[in-house]
Amino acid sequence: MELKQRLSTRKIFVGLYFLAFAIYLVVGLQPAGATNYEVSTKLVVPKIGLNSDVTTLTLDNNSLNTPDEIVGSYSQAKNKTLLIGHSATVFENLYQVALGDGINYDYADYKIVAIDMVPKYQIEMSKLLSSADRDTLVIMTCAGRLLDGGDATHRLIVTAIKL
Repeated sequence: MELKQRLSTRKIFVGLYFLAFAIYLVVGLQPAGATNYEVSTKLVVPKIGLNSDVTTLTLDNNSLNTPDEIVGSYSQAKNKTLLIGHSATVFENLYQVALGDGINYDYADYKIVAIDMVPKYQIEMSKLLSSADRDTLVIMTCAGRLLDGGDATHRLIVTAIKL
């Protein structure tokens, strides 16, 4: 009887150990400072091998917080969506796209119609976010010379329209 009770206790202990280990693997190995974003859709740019989750952003003190490893989307006007992401991570190869290249966003196809490198001080967010006649994506990331604090002198802006 005593042997059976010890074996039963040992099984419970081993079971709890494996449960704790599984929880550690799922929770404890997350990168420091990682943020879990709610995924709203996908962005795929085949030419540069980009296949990223997209999270919907909201204004926080009149600014958008760019996700570290995925794309953020923001829209305030009809038919226009701004997509932002870091040039060191998700948009590291965005500079390789060309006019006419295809993009798939929210399971719809788009074609790149404009690529611009704009000095940061010349960015007019009201113009970038204004409504459009047809579904339009505006993809923006840092470009140019790196500045202190992780910012850059310019923005690479890629505009695409829905086919």
